[in-house]
Amino acid sequence: MTTRPIVYLMYHELEIPGRSIGKSDPGYLRYVLLEHDFRAQMEFLKARGYGGLSVSQALARTEGSSICITFDDGSETDLLAASPVLQQAGFGATFYITSGWLGKPGHLSRSGLKDLSGQGFEIGCHSMTHAMLTDLDEVGLQREIADAKSELEQIVGRAVEHFSCPGGRYDHRVATVARAAGYRSVATSSIHANSAGTDPFALGRVAILRGMPVTAFAAICSGDALRRMRAQGTLRNAAKQLLGNSFYDRVREVLLGGRRPQ
Repeated sequence: MTTRPIVYLMYHELEIPGRSIGKSDPGYLRYVLLEHDFRAQMEFLKARGYGGLSVSQALARTEGSSICITFDDGSETDLLAASPVLQQAGFGATFYITSGWLGKPGHLSRSGLKDLSGQGFEIGCHSMTHAMLTDLDEVGLQREIADAKSELEQIVGRAVEHFSCPGGRYDHRVATVARAAGYRSVATSSIHANSAGTDPFALGRVAILRGMPVTAFAAICSGDALRRMRAQGTLRNAAKQLLGNSFYDRVREVLLGGRRPQ
């Protein structure tokens, strides 16, 4: 008997007391959760009987109540903060790594990535340089999707089978290149839960933002909030197409500039 569709959660850097955050711009900070808030969210899921899954586990799941947990970018706090919380809860997760950022300040080193993989967590790819994929030609797509996969596989010594799109920028060319490179799935920023009938090369995810109340988090995990959020996402995607990726991001930074992160 199949279960309800699975919601895939998208996390980024976690803020640890006494440790500086990778970037300070408002557009980035809104995705940085406090470590204790992430812990509270995982405890919430555990207490309500959810299983925490990696992408591979979620794609294979046919029963039970589960949430897929994913992290983008490859922040150093994946290892320092997220891993201990997930292990304590007994949850799996997929960490999508931007390969070209390995070893840069605030990000995992190569040895740190190997440690994270060795702890049993699934490693996915989040491109080579975090480029907006829909702006690239075929050579660029190969570099960001296929070459980055090969680089990560050489580091962790195992297959990297799942890809997530930087900034959620996605089109049919991305899916085509990813499929040819040997990936089993592509995760986007489209807001919808994923079922057995979902195209694995167009998986939906929901970004978990800084300061999110537990009631809002619960509504996301149950799927109750997704319809409203999907409508808002449709408007954002239309704006991206109208303005173009670079101009849209500049406008967003200006609009967010007056907001102080919670």
